[in-house]
Amino acid sequence: MRFALLCAAALLAAPAMADEMVASNGTDQVRLSDSPCTSEQVLSRIRPNFRSAMRSATAVVQGQSFKACWIANGDAAHLLYEDGDQGEIPLSDFKPPKSA
Repeated sequence: MRFALLCAAALLAAPAMADEMVASNGTDQVRLSDSPCTSEQVLSRIRPNFRSAMRSATAVVQGQSFKACWIANGDAAHLLYEDGDQGEIPLSDFKPPKSA
């Protein structure tokens, strides 16, 4: 229930962002996209009425890749991963990806 309330509040507070943003900590990385989340594994964990608000994300943690969905929660990105884990990362930690 708490997650559902966070989603509803985040819809109102979601900031405009570029198509993709990246936060890194050493070799670990989370990449947020402004595209709708399409990961069925993650979306199946979210109430149907909130699914359309979730955006797509990916993460690489200790060399392992994960799909995720995210939504803005005030000044943080609330992430829900395919394995059911959740976390928040301050939006200020995200930067545009570096061009190659």
